[in-house]
Amino acid sequence: MATLRLALDAMGGDNGPSVVIEALQRAHRQFADVQFIVVGQDAVLQPLLTSAGLDNSPRITLHHAEQVVEMTDKPGYSLRAKPQSSMRIALDLVADKQADACISAGNTGALMTNAYFALKTLPGVLRPALMSAIPNRQGGHAFLLDLGANPVCDSDTLFQFGVMGSVAAQHVLKLEQPRVALLNMGSEDIKGNDVVKAAAQLLQQSPHVNYIGFIEGDDLFADRADVIVCDGFVGNIALKSCEGLAELLMHNMRQSISSHWTSRLFVKLFQRQLQKSWDWLKPDHYNGASLIGLRGVVIKSHGDANSDAFFSAIGQAITAATQGLPNLIKDKVETVLLEQQ
Repeated sequence: MATLRLALDAMGGDNGPSVVIEALQRAHRQFADVQFIVVGQDAVLQPLLTSAGLDNSPRITLHHAEQVVEMTDKPGYSLRAKPQSSMRIALDLVADKQADACISAGNTGALMTNAYFALKTLPGVLRPALMSAIPNRQGGHAFLLDLGANPVCDSDTLFQFGVMGSVAAQHVLKLEQPRVALLNMGSEDIKGNDVVKAAAQLLQQSPHVNYIGFIEGDDLFADRADVIVCDGFVGNIALKSCEGLAELLMHNMRQSISSHWTSRLFVKLFQRQLQKSWDWLKPDHYNGASLIGLRGVVIKSHGDANSDAFFSAIGQAITAATQGLPNLIKDKVETVLLEQQ
């Protein structure tokens, strides 16, 4: 297989380019057959690459980008006013086949809009979806989509999310028949709005999806399903609620044990395990989110990701690009559409 080339938007995110370069330093060591295109402002990135000992690597190219998409930029503004941003250039590199994947921790709305413009959706795909892996109680993972790219969806779009998520679970999670469920306000068939009920009928009738029915919010981490489908409004709130709960639990734990010296010793001895639990409880820090349904691999790392989280997003990009996930989804969607005609 040809060497993979990854385009890193080094200017996106809340914590600055240093996080990206720290993650790159680790990825450069671990993935010896991958080339990296670091996109951003030369004056900012060159000293960081030099400090990290990466400035002379033949596998790292610095691609200058004059503009930066800020976290506060509106999606439409970023598209119209910043065509030379690091985010846009990284996406254009994928569109032009100069890179096999793009990873960015930048503004989610801007990434969605620019990726849609630069890469377009796969033939037959109505809307791309933002998908991430969430942990379950058995130590495995499930895919949850959409996480905010599409606040409003019709039943056909939800159906396609189920198909695309199923393909991703088959090839990334290595599941032969992933269990696909719709996130709903109840597990009974009579529950939910008309859109969710219509999507359930489409999924139930499809021979290409192992649809198991509705699940509720308290089943997200219960290993009930491998692919959990919802619109972006519901998905984003569900994920952010989980993150908020994780923060509350960790805050209360630290508060309750900080007043006793024996507890402080316990924290010091088990700090690594506590941090591991913290990362596990925050699913959007555990890994990047994929924008699936596009004609290229785009991975969205969390905005306040640290270097470990961005490194994880790089690993996910490598997996998706190696698997050729867009082409796998394309083939499946085309098959489904042909059978529906």
